[in-house]
Amino acid sequence: MKDLNYFVQVILVALSAFVLLMLGSSSLLANPVNAIVGLEAKIPITARTAASLGANRRGSGIVIDDEGRVLTIGYLILEASKVSLVDVDGKTVPATVIGYDGDTGFGIVQALTPLQAEPVALGDSTQLKLGSQLKVVSREIDSVLQEVIVMDRENFAGYWEYLLEDALFTTPAVPAFAGAGLINDQGELVGIGSLFVRRPFADQLVPANMFVPIEALQPILSELIRQGQISRPPKPWLGVTVVEQYGRVLVQSVSKNSPASQAGLAEGDLLLKINDVAVTDLEELFRAIWGQGEAGVRIPMTILKGNQLQQIEVVSADRRNFYRLQQYD
Repeated sequence: MKDLNYFVQVILVALSAFVLLMLGSSSLLANPVNAIVGLEAKIPITARTAASLGANRRGSGIVIDDEGRVLTIGYLILEASKVSLVDVDGKTVPATVIGYDGDTGFGIVQALTPLQAEPVALGDSTQLKLGSQLKVVSREIDSVLQEVIVMDRENFAGYWEYLLEDALFTTPAVPAFAGAGLINDQGELVGIGSLFVRRPFADQLVPANMFVPIEALQPILSELIRQGQISRPPKPWLGVTVVEQYGRVLVQSVSKNSPASQAGLAEGDLLLKINDVAVTDLEELFRAIWGQGEAGVRIPMTILKGNQLQQIEVVSADRRNFYRLQQYD
């Protein structure tokens, strides 16, 4: 029965995609292009994320209120020294970073002069189902609007010590996904674009995008605007990028001067256990680490370094203290 239900879901998604591609989205309301802005961020070459994310970042943002606040994906503005926005009239407006939340991935910037833009309302992403028809609005050079469908909803574990509950996956893939807005048929914002991915669908890998659902923003929005970050206890952070490999977790890289590097972790190490609990994938790893306590807690590990089993202990840190989250002078 489970296989039959999955087959029916696959057929529904395929039919929805066919309808969208062949007939367009006549059932959807007019696109909210007036809410989309282009976003450009300059990052000092000395910033910790400059090498991995680039010193010149470009994407999109969505105006969410009449005060000129713009919601985007946080990695575009992480450690930014300068941020500018481009509105629908093509006017460039200076902006400043006012909030970043590494747990969800959201970032908020504030336009410093008036924008020619119309705010979009926040919708309810919990109502989206497999096959739901949506629009993606993005802007890098010009505004772009594309019809998509929801192909999947599940937890997403990112190699940079990131775990998002109930992520939204849509297809066809949108090339300009970073900070793009996912819009429902009421013209409301239900997600922010984060990644290009390939997802299994009908026995093949299909290009898709991952969106951070807007319900992850609702509980933290006012605090993020008011104080720039969330006051929840910070999670333990190690400073590694990790990948899954044949049922094991492999260290792909270690950040310089991070807790992981100070404990002796290195590229190629296999992470086998966290405090005697075996881990076989990224979600298990992150939940096991975060389950040890708040940032600063010691994380006991069993690792395989080369052909030798080792017991080590990593003194975790607060990720927010590692990256410079405020703009440089």
